[in-house]
Amino acid sequence: MQDRVRELRRVPASELRANPKNWRRHPPAQEAALRGVLEDIGFADAVIARETEDGLELIDGHLRQEVMGDQPIPVLIVDVTEEEADKLLLTYDPLAAMAQIDQDQLQHLLQGTQFTNKAVNDMLEALANGEQMPDFEPGSIDDQGRLDEKKPIECPECGHHFTT
Repeated sequence: MQDRVRELRRVPASELRANPKNWRRHPPAQEAALRGVLEDIGFADAVIARETEDGLELIDGHLRQEVMGDQPIPVLIVDVTEEEADKLLLTYDPLAAMAQIDQDQLQHLLQGTQFTNKAVNDMLEALANGEQMPDFEPGSIDDQGRLDEKKPIECPECGHHFTT
């Protein structure tokens, strides 16, 4: 196995270039929770970037880079090609999301941990309840439907059909 990490460098976040192929979008609730953790703890992780002719290009850490403005942040500089960077971009978050939750361990950890930030507490409560955090993203016009159309709605309890 190759060690592709070349160095750890502290770089002003604004000098990092977002990867134009980044497929992840960060909802306001996620940004608020991240800000809460950063305010409470600070930076305890590094973003990942690679050297390009145009400067450092992010592979992981786009939201952290966005919220930090001009402040220096830790950056792991990796020696990967564009194709390898694409592979990391595609797999880094999904691999982490595949981890299963040990509910007993989660509850134990939650009981002994306190945060003052509401967004962080909302995120943790949703996690404890097996819910996904709301993203509060506005829907598209197609999602909203037309006011002159009536659509049938089924009651999830009894199955009765209503027309709105």
